[in-house]
Amino acid sequence: MEFNEVIKKRASVRSYALKKPNIELVIKAIESSNLAPSPGNLDILRWMIVENKEKIAKIAEASQQEFIKQSQILVVFCSNSKKAKPIYDDRADKYTKHHAGAAIENFLLKITELGLATCWIGAYVDESIRDILKIPENIEIEAIFPIGYQAKLCKTKQKPKLSIFEKVFFEKWGNRYHFPLEKVRREDI
Repeated sequence: MEFNEVIKKRASVRSYALKKPNIELVIKAIESSNLAPSPGNLDILRWMIVENKEKIAKIAEASQQEFIKQSQILVVFCSNSKKAKPIYDDRADKYTKHHAGAAIENFLLKITELGLATCWIGAYVDESIRDILKIPENIEIEAIFPIGYQAKLCKTKQKPKLSIFEKVFFEKWGNRYHFPLEKVRREDI
């Protein structure tokens, strides 16, 4: 799959087939996330793989998202911004979030390229997830990803986005004018 095709195909899927994905594919996706840029090249992220159905059900409950129970594997992204504190002080948390976001995007795109499906889960009760997975207090839970194959009857596609011509400004806020772009058709970008 070409890169632009992967980007356009990536979508939040909430219905999974019963077939369990090969764990090696999940590891490949995690490896892609590990290649994301990080502040000061610090080793900040950690990943937890959860295959235990009982734990998956508890995490679904702590997230108040029933569809998570359908997945056969969960990947939980975690971080430790304390590693960045000595270098970046007050900006450490911000840089850690930047790193997590970049790593998550790599992960999502690789999952799509591998023919798997997921949905970015950011709403959950932190303490419940900590208890279920025995995550230490100094570790931040960044996001949870149920992994599976998209169910055949599920026709989830990426939702349309507002055109960049409505969101990009030049030189000052609100200025959408840039001479060379007027000659470019929107479909060409």
